Amino acid sequence: MKIRDIDLGHRPVMLAPMEDVTDPAFRHICKEFGAAMVYSEFVSADALIRSVGRTMEKIRVSDDERPAAVQIYGRDVETMVEAARIVESEARPDVIDINFGCPVKKVAGKGAGAGLLRNPELLLQITRAVVEAVQVPVTVKTRLGWDHESKNIVTLAEQLQDCGIEALTIHGRTRSQMYTGEADWTLIGEVKKNPRMHIPIIGNGDIDSGERALEMFERYGVDGVMVGRATFGQPWLFREIRDVLDGRTDAPPLTNEWKMNVLRRQIRESVAGSMQRTDCARKATELGGIIHVRRHLAASPLFKGIPDFRQTRIRMLRAESMDELFAILDEAEQRLV
Repeated sequence: MKIRDIDLGHRPVMLAPMEDVTDPAFRHICKEFGAAMVYSEFVSADALIRSVGRTMEKIRVSDDERPAAVQIYGRDVETMVEAARIVESEARPDVIDINFGCPVKKVAGKGAGAGLLRNPELLLQITRAVVEAVQVPVTVKTRLGWDHESKNIVTLAEQLQDCGIEALTIHGRTRSQMYTGEADWTLIGEVKKNPRMHIPIIGNGDIDSGERALEMFERYGVDGVMVGRATFGQPWLFREIRDVLDGRTDAPPLTNEWKMNVLRRQIRESVAGSMQRTDCARKATELGGIIHVRRHLAASPLFKGIPDFRQTRIRMLRAESMDELFAILDEAEQRLV
């Protein structure tokens, strides 16, 4: 699969853009474990134009995570065009992705993200203007439609392609579904089978294993798949998926000890990244990295087999230092053994 001249290989698996999740440390680890392309947290076009410090940090891309995309969202043409130009000049990403899929009320309810699915004309105007404003490839991530009665993705996909986008990611739910129920890939498959479509189609929704990814590739013919919430607390999922997709039946299983060390590494890299991004006191910067990473740890499926783990999970979410988190992980590892 290629996005312009960016070769992502055969049956690529991408890390989805997720707010407060896909920070540089997490992206770097997922990339190392097999993510073909990683995406930034989504960033507000309005905040970019105002040069909000936290937002400007979100768009930074390091060479060791490329190819990487920066995702932006907004609700009007002028603001999105200016934001895209800022991203291109400041971050120099390989791809700029437009978010037309975020379902949360504070975004969609204000007419951005999935909210634009109720205004296809404006959605297409924004897309066309951003494509014309920048030199890097522009892609789009969206949903099947606003609700069950307005699933317009088959038509919308053609229109987006006509605007000049170079790949389309489709989440198999409507905005009204949020993240509930099972993702429906049938319309994603219809978009891919449309003989008028020639850009890569990436499927998203409920990919949580190599077997599931392989099934979606074979059943719906998509060019790539994107993994989101299933990566929480297990960035090694990309390695497990790639082993299945590449037919590596002799790959040794990943041990719990190895996985625990990955989580410890994620803590260290999250804190290190936080300290690089701010000039505040050490304690404050360490806490910033801890606050970000502890939600990954608490969500890790690695701990699901431990009886009565709820109190330990609460302690994880309240931890305020690396030493505290490391002690909790040591305890959890003993219980796993």
